[in-house]
Amino acid sequence: MSRHLTPAEFIPLPVVQASGLRRTYSISKGLFRKPDLLQAVGGVSFSVFPGKTLAVVGESGCGKSTLARMVTLIETPTEGQLELGGIDVRNASEDERHQLRRTVQLVFQNPYGSLNPRKRIGQILETPLEINTTLDADQRAEKARAMLARVGLRPEHYDRYPHMFSGGQRQRIAIARALMLEPALVVADEPVSALDVSIQAQVLNLLADLQRELGLAYLFISHDLGVVRHIAHDVLVMYLGHAVEHGEKQAIFARPLHPYTQALLASTPGLGSGVGQRIVLKGELPSPLHPPTGCVFSTRCPHATARCRSERPTLQELHGRQVACFEAANLADSSSGRSSQ
Repeated sequence: MSRHLTPAEFIPLPVVQASGLRRTYSISKGLFRKPDLLQAVGGVSFSVFPGKTLAVVGESGCGKSTLARMVTLIETPTEGQLELGGIDVRNASEDERHQLRRTVQLVFQNPYGSLNPRKRIGQILETPLEINTTLDADQRAEKARAMLARVGLRPEHYDRYPHMFSGGQRQRIAIARALMLEPALVVADEPVSALDVSIQAQVLNLLADLQRELGLAYLFISHDLGVVRHIAHDVLVMYLGHAVEHGEKQAIFARPLHPYTQALLASTPGLGSGVGQRIVLKGELPSPLHPPTGCVFSTRCPHATARCRSERPTLQELHGRQVACFEAANLADSSSGRSSQ
């Protein structure tokens, strides 16, 4: 007799799950002086499911790339829990970490610098297989040629060198290399920022097609909200190493609640409809060596109060997303009042 699955059994497990991730660096100040502590990522939590894309956005220095390096096992979190495929990364053995590195792959920002100019494309694609599998030379070549076709490149490209390709083609090759080990998660760190706008759309469409075909999960790092709107399912907004807003893309783009998210959207042409008036941020991003005492955004926020400057808010559920702002409820009420007028 067949058993009917309960609704809970249809829910897939997350490919990656992070809870309270922190990454702190010790900055030497000299032989006899106590080193400073630089917190690049401070207590970030998220999860990414198969076939879904989480976009991490924020200006330079907010901790996006450090977060990517932790997820790809290049760096180890100072605190917090990171699970890949249900395995705790911080407590994993060397053999487990070796296997985990096959489940997560990285696509770099610069397609001109991420490919070895002395190797043919076929060699570049086959190297991960040579290191991590027992496939023979013919099997590796067959798989590399099949992957070239999957990313839209022709068979004759197999024997060419990277300098013979355009930027968009090189990024396709980089994507192909990342997929050679059949990962469950691809971390894309600004993968289209170095490309022309017309080529960006082609690469983004390729990533979306591959996600549908293979059920890939993406952790997509970007500062370009126009790109994020095209590819993301969920959005995590970071400022000075902290998550300030986290939720579904539609909810955040239609009605941003954190002042920093509002400022980001208002500064992007065509995306500021959910913001009442344009917000111009004053000043520079504070140093992560000496962050503000209260809310990390309080030194630039037009709505900051005395409480904001003395107490740090945590992410709280509000209108279908999480937001770290004491004034978020008031800002939500004022924005709904404007939209009803």
